[in-house]
Amino acid sequence: MIHHSPYPPIPLTNESITERVFRGLKGDAGRVVLIDGPTGAEMTAGALEDGIRRLAGGLKARGIGKGDVVALMAPNSPEYVVVFHGIALAGATVTTINPSYTAPEVAHQLQDSAAVLLITVPALLATARTAAPDMQMAVIGEAEGVAPLTELMGRPLAEQEPVDAARDTVVLPYSSGTTGLPKGVRLTHRNLVANVDQCLVVVGCNPGEWSVGFLPFFHIYGQTVLMNMHLAGGAGVVTLPRFDLELFLTLAARHRTPTMFIAPPVAVALAKHPLVESFDLSPVERFFSGAAPLSGDVADAAAARIGCLAVQGYGMTEMSPVSHATPRGQARKGSVGVTMPSTECRIVVDGRDVGVGEPGELWVRGPQVMAGYHNRPEATAATLTEDGWLKTGDLAEVDADGYVFIRDRLKELIKVKGFQVAPAEVEAALLTSPMVKDAAVRGVPDDEAGEVPVAFIVPAEGAEEAAIRAHLAGQLASYKLPRSITFIEAIPKSASGKILRRMLPV
Repeated sequence: MIHHSPYPPIPLTNESITERVFRGLKGDAGRVVLIDGPTGAEMTAGALEDGIRRLAGGLKARGIGKGDVVALMAPNSPEYVVVFHGIALAGATVTTINPSYTAPEVAHQLQDSAAVLLITVPALLATARTAAPDMQMAVIGEAEGVAPLTELMGRPLAEQEPVDAARDTVVLPYSSGTTGLPKGVRLTHRNLVANVDQCLVVVGCNPGEWSVGFLPFFHIYGQTVLMNMHLAGGAGVVTLPRFDLELFLTLAARHRTPTMFIAPPVAVALAKHPLVESFDLSPVERFFSGAAPLSGDVADAAAARIGCLAVQGYGMTEMSPVSHATPRGQARKGSVGVTMPSTECRIVVDGRDVGVGEPGELWVRGPQVMAGYHNRPEATAATLTEDGWLKTGDLAEVDADGYVFIRDRLKELIKVKGFQVAPAEVEAALLTSPMVKDAAVRGVPDDEAGEVPVAFIVPAEGAEEAAIRAHLAGQLASYKLPRSITFIEAIPKSASGKILRRMLPV
């Protein structure tokens, strides 16, 4: 039983991702398209294109091109966009590295990707040097003993270096690695271009509007939906190097952003933090949450407080990343939306499709699905079927109107006496309590039940375990109630907002 998109197919082109972005920059070279949030420094469409072309020309002059991998480890900034697309225009592959990685984590990615050059920022140079003391490096800015990015610039490259859009890997991000070592995900130019065009149809951004981009560009969500979709759509991005609630709200109010692109932890802040009351957020029409499940109750609370719609999308790095999204103005509580154009999905249990309203593993097929994992043929074969279906590993169901609901990661389900408990459901119930600022749930072994859920909570002032338990008792079946509740200072999360359950206290 295949579920199809309600939208007509998108045209598939042979454009590179940079050529697609250039289309969105045409027409007004003086238009400001990127603003550095902390400093206010502006970059026009003309300056962005010129910087990309000059970096591509400089890389080509140094013999870097098709088949080569260049690593980029930096926080969000206008220069990040120049570097990313300069590498792509030169025909090379960019592997984007999490700026919060430790030296061993950076070393793994550099070695696994076989990167020939690392471009970073001065603040991360010590980590970079520890990770790869012999690697060629350059910095965005200036640092003693390392070439500045400006030295890599050359004569502007007039045209995209030849690439096979359907086959050549343009970006090699590494999956979050919640289990085992992170894997490189091979995304082609066509994967990225298709997903940008799919997102423009369903998620949308209007020419000239602004969005505040704190979601990291090294992660595929920020990279596609903020950086590339907005530039390709004629819109602009205010970049933030890291999330800061006060600065985020300040910039959203200043630039009258119609859409806030966020992850679930920010939705919790929007729903509960007193600082939100200090800002005029009346221009905000919706907030769009992705990267991890967001409970309907938290979404509704944040939306009511701001006076906007709460919508969600779904995706993963292996899908460039979006396979499902909520159409503008068509929110449905708890749903991640409908299937993207040119995309199909199935709900599968033990190799067979199940019907409407039945839970199972979500499978997706479309032009945004990855080419495979880098140097991991077994992992690729386990994730992609021969006829192109990607097994997401997520438990989902589809309603009669084609709206998809993500329940949890299949491998994170807690099996209590044969009953399945989704951690996200228990977390959602906890977050409805005013005594809970944030929460995470995982399963632990139990001799009698097999497994039981345990909860970790960031408490509000005056929080009491007994009151939290009383709150839960009215919402959850007894087997879903946490065996223990532990108060902690912060919930460990990835840069995209996913809970890192393996890092919760033992």
